[in-house]
Amino acid sequence: MSKRIHILNTNVDSYTMSETLKKVDAAIKEKIQLHHVAVNAGKIVAMQSNKELRTSVNQCDVISPDGQAVVWASKVLGKPLKERVAGIDLMQNLVKYAHENNHKIYLLGAKEEVVATLVYKYTKDYGKSLIAGYRNGYFKKAEESKIVEDIVNSNAQLLFVAITSPKKENFLYRHREQLKSINFIMGVGGSFDVISGKTKRAPIWMQKTGFEWFYRFLQEPKRMWKRYLIGNSKFIFLVLKERLKGN
Repeated sequence: MSKRIHILNTNVDSYTMSETLKKVDAAIKEKIQLHHVAVNAGKIVAMQSNKELRTSVNQCDVISPDGQAVVWASKVLGKPLKERVAGIDLMQNLVKYAHENNHKIYLLGAKEEVVATLVYKYTKDYGKSLIAGYRNGYFKKAEESKIVEDIVNSNAQLLFVAITSPKKENFLYRHREQLKSINFIMGVGGSFDVISGKTKRAPIWMQKTGFEWFYRFLQEPKRMWKRYLIGNSKFIFLVLKERLKGN
C-alpha cells in the first residue's frame, strides 16, 4: 500500500516499480484512467514558482520519484520513499507489458526522426499491432484538440508523451477529461531520445548513486549546464532549508 508523502510542495507516492505496474494493470482491467507523472529535482524546483505545473503534477493519480535526488531528499526530511521509479524504466516495462497483453500504445513527442525510429524499433521487437499511432512533439496550442482527438480515436490503452516540461505535464492535465478513454497517460521526458538511440543513458552505477544527471550534462554541456548545475544547487538548498525548518 502506498504512503503518499508531501515534501517541498510536492506529492510523491512510495510505490515500488512492481506496485506501480500493478496499479496500471488494474486501471486497464477496470477501464479507468490512471494519470502518472515522474518528478525529479529540476521539476520540484520549477514547481516552487510555477503554480500551473504544481497543480498539474500534484493532481496526478500516481507520482513517482524519477530521480535518485528525490529519494535522498525524502530520507533527509524524514519521509523515506521505498525506491526510485525512473520514468524511462517504467515506460520500457509498460511497453513490454502492453505487448504481452495485446494492448496498444500511442507515442507523442520528440523530433519526427526520433519518434519514427522508436516506432520502427518497437515494431521490430514487438510487432505492428503494438503501435496505435504516433506523432512528433512539435505543435502549436491551436493543434492540441486535433491531436487529442487522434489519440482517442487510435483506441490506445497507453499514452506516452515525450515533450519538454512543463508543457507535457500541463498538456496531459489540461486534456485529461478528453483523454479519459486512454487508461494510462504518462509524460516521459527525453525517454524517446534514449530508447531510440539518439542519446546514451548513464551506466547503472551512476543511476544508482544519483549521478545520472552528470552523465547527461557531459553529453550536452551547453544545453544542460543551467538545468543541472543551477537546478541541482537550488534543490539542495530547498531540502536543507526544509530540514532546518523541521528542526
